[in-house]
Amino acid sequence: MSTHQLLGQLLDTKIPASIEQYEAGDIILDYLRELGVEYVFGIPGGAIEPLFNALARSAVSHGPKPITARHETGAAFMADGYARETGKLGVCIATSGPGATNLITGIASSYLDRVPLLVITGQPSIDTFGGLAFQESSCSGIDIVAMLKHCTAYSSLVSHPDQLERKLIAAITAAYQNRQPVHLSIPTDIARSVQQRSFNRRLLPKHLKNNTIDLHATEELAQRLYKARNPVFVIGENCENAARDIITYCENNNISLVTTPQGKGLINPYHSNYYGVCGLAAHESATTLLNSPKTDLIVIVGSSLDQQAACGWQPSNANHTNYIHIDCDSEHFCRSPFSILNVSGNIKRIFEYLNNSTKIRPKNSFHQMQNASIHITKPIPFERRELERRKQNTLISDEDYRANQGRRQSTTEKPLFRNFQLIDELKYLNDSSPIKPQRLMYELSHHAKDGTCFLADIGSSYLWAIHYLNPYHQMNGGNTRYLHMAMGLASMAWSIGAAIGIALASPQKSIICIVGDGALLMSGHEITVAVQHKLPIIYIVLNDEAYGMVKHGQKIAGAELTSTDLPAVKFADYAQSIGAKGITAESLQDFTSIDLKSLSESDLPTLIDVHIDKTEAPPLSSRLKMLASYEK
Repeated sequence: MSTHQLLGQLLDTKIPASIEQYEAGDIILDYLRELGVEYVFGIPGGAIEPLFNALARSAVSHGPKPITARHETGAAFMADGYARETGKLGVCIATSGPGATNLITGIASSYLDRVPLLVITGQPSIDTFGGLAFQESSCSGIDIVAMLKHCTAYSSLVSHPDQLERKLIAAITAAYQNRQPVHLSIPTDIARSVQQRSFNRRLLPKHLKNNTIDLHATEELAQRLYKARNPVFVIGENCENAARDIITYCENNNISLVTTPQGKGLINPYHSNYYGVCGLAAHESATTLLNSPKTDLIVIVGSSLDQQAACGWQPSNANHTNYIHIDCDSEHFCRSPFSILNVSGNIKRIFEYLNNSTKIRPKNSFHQMQNASIHITKPIPFERRELERRKQNTLISDEDYRANQGRRQSTTEKPLFRNFQLIDELKYLNDSSPIKPQRLMYELSHHAKDGTCFLADIGSSYLWAIHYLNPYHQMNGGNTRYLHMAMGLASMAWSIGAAIGIALASPQKSIICIVGDGALLMSGHEITVAVQHKLPIIYIVLNDEAYGMVKHGQKIAGAELTSTDLPAVKFADYAQSIGAKGITAESLQDFTSIDLKSLSESDLPTLIDVHIDKTEAPPLSSRLKMLASYEK
């Protein structure tokens, strides 16, 4: 019996766990348990084996459990999805050498999308550094710590047992403060070392948030909004926790809304204040509104204003419009240099302050908004929709509407949109075969289970989703995102792994992953993880036998049409061979006969191989077309 334990018995008190002996891996997992982390994603290997041993012990004691990926990049994508869904740290681990380097794409993707991950890589023991140890990635080898410094907020080697807790706390703190990945490289001798846990766990930064606001700037913001005749809000990716407060303010003050592509999924697409998506794959109504001379104030909220968000309208240029930029990340202000006011701070707190203000703006005469509500409980009959379209003076012609009217299935068909126009609404309702991607988005929008979480992969998949995926059941007015995309680094196949992370975090949630055939050929093996853990994810494969976005980009640019064709693959057969459900849909009738709701309640993932019309070009923006022309 130790002196501490004896003292505890004499005093009839329980000695804190902080003085007990632990292996380094147990200490790490003890911290993760306190943070509420349930899963650690990775692939075992020699240099990371001590941490997997600790994970085996942790799983038995109801602590964090290991989820074995099929490739380290997939593990990072799974951790990314888990972090997005829970707001907790996503954790991924890998062995040294190629295991560590395989993580880089996934880490870089999370870095640019501001997703907090804890990344742990193994190393051979310190005494072997510089001796060409097996899979060495130390400073004497390929130096994984240096590599990851370029795509993490913190990257460090734990070179002594006494450093472990201190550096672990520093890494966790940096992950929360910066909302970015952090990295620790741990040699095997240190990972196997036995030591005391001594850090005061009350200091563990479970949730580091900046709740402060610039009160002076916020008051000026309130005054400028009150005086504006026709303001427009541009909602970006950093608005997730503030969406309900922003919508409330817009409803009370008759303010029009658009979203960036990254902000899509935060606003109910049928909200009467909503004018669609600006930027990449934009709705013309949103772009027209932002460029209208009658719009006298544009308020950019929580957007990095990257190229995908700003194409088609340029807040970086001085023109007739006044810009205000609100963000929790001050670095984003450099992309709106002509803004008349920058408001820095917690976005939710800023709008809580605005909503508590007694000054309400006069009614907006230009857009004639009234009775705005995000609660749409009844479908709008087609005839009433046509009347409203004329009354709202939107861009679709009466001839197009008459053509649509002939195609409707019933007078109680669910509504399209009140305030914004699709690029081609006729194709959105087209019933020809092979199925048009526009119509596929319509079917997913109207027949997926209520509360479905969608993921769209990079390429044509996310262009179709940005423009045409507008789920009818969304939203209930909470701060809930119905569409996830990884647009920072734009990594293909991100969605396949991320869907697994989200499904593990929220087992009751219906999840549909929209992915191209090219991306599936890159990382389709990760679906076996969903099979292993009985996750009922629905993978919708847009099969056009090509790298579709690249192919259509080549056509737009007038470039050589080369290297984009893919072989014809029977993806449904592949799915069945790995234990998933596999369905082939070669026509609209094939797809509409599928019961998406029952599939989302099964105990296996489903892959639906949808043969889409390969002649349909995705909704590339004018900006993207211009960029393509530069490459010509």
